[in-house]
Amino acid sequence: MQNWYCYAKTVAEQTAWEEAKEKGVDLVVVNPVLVLGPPLQPTVNASIIHILKYLTGSAKTYANAVQAYVHVRDVALAHILVYETPSASGRYLCGESVLHRGDVVEILAKSFPEYPIPTKCSDEVKPRVKPYKLTTHKLQDLGVEFTPVKQCLYETVKSLQEKGHLPVPKPQEVPLKFNLKSLSLVRK
Repeated sequence: MQNWYCYAKTVAEQTAWEEAKEKGVDLVVVNPVLVLGPPLQPTVNASIIHILKYLTGSAKTYANAVQAYVHVRDVALAHILVYETPSASGRYLCGESVLHRGDVVEILAKSFPEYPIPTKCSDEVKPRVKPYKLTTHKLQDLGVEFTPVKQCLYETVKSLQEKGHLPVPKPQEVPLKFNLKSLSLVRK
């Protein structure tokens, strides 16, 4: 698929497991899905571009695809909890939910109707791709309560606006129209 980012992450984790086994290191891995929420860095990263393209008008359609999402604060908490829990072991999948891109743009459009969010799928011929099941019970058992994806998306957009990555559209003034025949003044 030539998805070099995901390939590199997979190879890096495999190498980490091999090294940990060889050196007798107790390795615990948190595997976050696409991370959203207020970014700490001043620049826009690939995860943020995933959402930004739907708000700027650069994406005219959305893909017939699914994606798993998680809030950056949930990822941070997951790392803390596995570090502080001596019994933690193995891999921990870190994600709140898996949504079709159509659901993502629908959430964005409801919260931010002022942006040119696409309403058509790029592939309307094939059946809509179904979300897969994400098993996060290991992190939930440690105490992670995942932030709902709607809140995640909302906080992402607000942060992009605050940092100047996404212009805040000015509300359009709607001219008031009066029907002078229906107005009457009553003097006492």
